[in-house]
Amino acid sequence: MLLPDDRRTKLDDTDDNLFYAYPRFVTHVDEGFIQQLTDLYRERLKPHTRIFDMMSSWVSHLPDDIEFAHVEGHGMNQEELAKNSRLNHYFVQNLNANPKLPLADAEFDAVVNCVSVQYLQHPDLIFAEIHRILKPGGVAIISFSNRMFYQKAIAAWREGSEGDRVELVKSYFDAVKGANIPGFSKPEIIYKQSSLPSFMKMLGIGSGDPFYAVVAYRQS
Repeated sequence: MLLPDDRRTKLDDTDDNLFYAYPRFVTHVDEGFIQQLTDLYRERLKPHTRIFDMMSSWVSHLPDDIEFAHVEGHGMNQEELAKNSRLNHYFVQNLNANPKLPLADAEFDAVVNCVSVQYLQHPDLIFAEIHRILKPGGVAIISFSNRMFYQKAIAAWREGSEGDRVELVKSYFDAVKGANIPGFSKPEIIYKQSSLPSFMKMLGIGSGDPFYAVVAYRQS
């Protein structure tokens, strides 16, 4: 097991379905983060490919100028997913209760996950599923900042520094391996400071959200 039981606990251990029952039509990171994420997607995702947006919401931050063959969405709130115009299809599933994705082997060219990895209680099982549904050479992009629903994040995330969280996500990728499993490539770390304009910072409007992404490819 990748994480011991005490590192997977949440402060709020009530049913996740209750917490996500009501839609939240807001973005959980600032515009600077969103722009950097969209730019990364533009750089790494190819047109006319199949994308799985895992733990998605009412917006996917995919580039408007790229047409994909299919975008499959997953999340915890049907109203949010129904409003997401980039999704061709979606399904609702609590991955902490059932980590098995209802998707075929080697079905997707890319898996993306935005500011949600901190809520996974069984990341080793989920990352094994990411590996399973990716085509050989397919890319997984896990992005996050320093924001979270604190009561729903696992202890390993809550109690770690930002650097610790990067290492944690790297360990999730590294855990997918075995005698007959090629696993993922060495995880690539992308870190960028907030792109919030300096004059806004000087006015005390905020320092902006740091941008982190851990990127790895399914080896063939």
